[in-house]
Amino acid sequence: MEKLIYVVEDDESIRELVRMALSSFSYRVRVFDNAEEAIEIINKQIPDLVIFDIMLPGMSGLDATKLLRQSSITKSLPILLLTAKDTEIDKVSGLDSGADDYVTKPFSVMELGARIRTIFRRIPSEPVASSADQIAAADFVINTETREVTKNGEAIDLTFKEYELLKILIQEKNRIVPRTELLNDIWGFEFVGESRTLDIHIRTLRQKLGDHADAPKYIKTVRNVGYRFIGESS
Repeated sequence: MEKLIYVVEDDESIRELVRMALSSFSYRVRVFDNAEEAIEIINKQIPDLVIFDIMLPGMSGLDATKLLRQSSITKSLPILLLTAKDTEIDKVSGLDSGADDYVTKPFSVMELGARIRTIFRRIPSEPVASSADQIAAADFVINTETREVTKNGEAIDLTFKEYELLKILIQEKNRIVPRTELLNDIWGFEFVGESRTLDIHIRTLRQKLGDHADAPKYIKTVRNVGYRFIGESS
């Protein structure tokens, strides 16, 4: 069945452009001009992906994302943010709210399509049953079936891509994982955008892990090369 995408955008011209573009990519699309109505419908029918404009009348896209992340039913719902702002703080705020990715306006239809395909490609179509569904390293345990991460027994709320980053780095423990490898593995070969996207995700991941770039306990930056999970236990 075709993927169902909800688009929440108050600008009618942009909303219609995105609707037509996604329909041409063979997605089923439903559009909304405010977050409150979209969330009401999401609670009745969960889509495969929701796209929020950050600046919305009433509830903002950031607040809507945070609200959905608080529910056990929608906490894993893929969310992509549209923003007219291009400052690093706005990107970090979007990722901190729980979004899986963002696209900065003005954007191309092809870029939007590539970001969406990458998100869908990273989501398994069926749950993978495994008796060895846990990865443990340092203070962390990753449940690969439920995608839950705990630190010293306490849950850590990670976005889709933060989870993928941590899992890859832990699986490749003590190996320097090149930036290009992380971008290709997580964002895909179709990724269109600046490599700073990776740095921003690493920064927000570190914050949630209680790590620090200047004195890393878990993730070490190897300048101009990539990142390495060093995994010191507290």
